[in-house]
Amino acid sequence: MPDSVPTPGSLPVLERLIAFPTVSAQSNLALIDYAEGVLRGTGFEVARIADPTAPKAGLVARLGPEGPGGILLSAHSDVVPVEGQNWTRAPFRLSQQGNRLFGRGTTDMKGFLAATLALASKAAGAPLRAPLMMVISYDEEVGCKGIRQIMPTLGAVGWQPDLCIVGEPTEMRPVPGHKGKVVFHARCRGEAGHSADAPDFVNALHLAADVITALRLMQQEYARDGASDPTFAVPYSTVHAGVMRGGRILNIVPEEAVIEFELRYLPKDNPAVFKARLQKRVEAVLRGYPDTAGIDIEEVNAYPGLDISRNHSAMKLAAALAGHAPGQKVGFGTEAGFFAEAGIPTVVCGPGSMAAQGHKPDEYLETGQLLACEQMLDRVLAHLRKDQAQPEIR
Repeated sequence: MPDSVPTPGSLPVLERLIAFPTVSAQSNLALIDYAEGVLRGTGFEVARIADPTAPKAGLVARLGPEGPGGILLSAHSDVVPVEGQNWTRAPFRLSQQGNRLFGRGTTDMKGFLAATLALASKAAGAPLRAPLMMVISYDEEVGCKGIRQIMPTLGAVGWQPDLCIVGEPTEMRPVPGHKGKVVFHARCRGEAGHSADAPDFVNALHLAADVITALRLMQQEYARDGASDPTFAVPYSTVHAGVMRGGRILNIVPEEAVIEFELRYLPKDNPAVFKARLQKRVEAVLRGYPDTAGIDIEEVNAYPGLDISRNHSAMKLAAALAGHAPGQKVGFGTEAGFFAEAGIPTVVCGPGSMAAQGHKPDEYLETGQLLACEQMLDRVLAHLRKDQAQPEIR
C-alpha cells in the first residue's frame, strides 16, 4: 500500500476474523470466544446466547450507564460458502493488493464487525453519557435464524437505544429500508407408473410446472397492479422460484416434485394476502387433475422488512454519523427488521458493496470503505461521550 494511504486501525482485527471459517454450516464458537475476550477486556458487560441445536452462539454487550438511549451496533458472524467458486487466493486468510482487502466475509460483513471490535478498545474507560451496545449474531446467511434466539434476551434486558446500526454493506450510506422475505416449499404429489403408460398417471412434474406458471402470473400481477415504492431498485414485490426437484429416471412417471420459492415483499404489502391468493391458485391448478393429485404448501422461513422515514430523528442521526445522506432502499434482507419490530429505530449502514463484492469469489473490501466505517464509529463514540460537544442534528 502506498505510504500516502492511511492504514485502517481495525486491520489486525479483520485479519483475525477472516481466519475463522464461520460458514453458516460450521461452528462460530472460536470467533465468539475471540470477540467475547475483546469485549470483556475493554470493560463491556457481555452475555452469550448459545444456540439450542448447534455449536454456535451470539453475543450481546453493553458499556456505559444504565437506562434508555445510546447506540446499538449489530453484525452477524457467519459467511456464505466458498465451494463451487473460483477463488484465486485463500478465502480464509486476509490478503491485500493495492487498496483491496481480500477474504471471505471482508464485505459481508466482517469489515464492519472488525471496526466495531476496534471501537470497543477505543471506548474502554471513556466517560459515556449514554450506553454503547453491540450484538453479534449467527446464521444470518441462512435466513436470519440466530437473531431469533437473541431478540428475547434483548427484550429481557430492556435496552432502548436511540439508534441501531446494522452494518451490512451499503457503501457507508444509511439505508432506510429493505424488503421482507417469506420462503416456501411446494410439494407436488402424483402417481408413479411406467412411462409407456404416462397419460394414465399424474405426473408430479406437470403439477410443479403449473405451480410455477401460477407463480409467474402472480409476479406479473405484482408488477402491474401491486404496491409500488420507487425508492427500491425493483419497485414492487417479487415472486421467485429458485429450485425444482423431481423424478428419478426417465421411464418412471415422477410421483413427487418439490419447488422452493420465495416472496420478497415491500413493507407496505402483506404476505398474508399473498398466501391467500396462492392457495386459490393452487386449488385452481388441482381442479385440472384427478383426486389422486395433491399440492402442499409449507412456509419454511421468513424475516421482516424495514421501513424508517428519512425524516426520523434516528435516520438523521445515522446520516450525520456516517457523513452521507440516506441511500436508496435495498432488495436484500438483513436483521434490521427484527430490531425495528422490537421498537428500536434501525438503519442499515456499513462498508462495501453487496452488489459488487458480496457473496462473490475473491470477495474484497476497499481500505477506503473500512476507513470510512472507522470514522463513522469514531463519531458514534464521540456522540456518546460526556466530554464531547454534541452536534446539532438537522
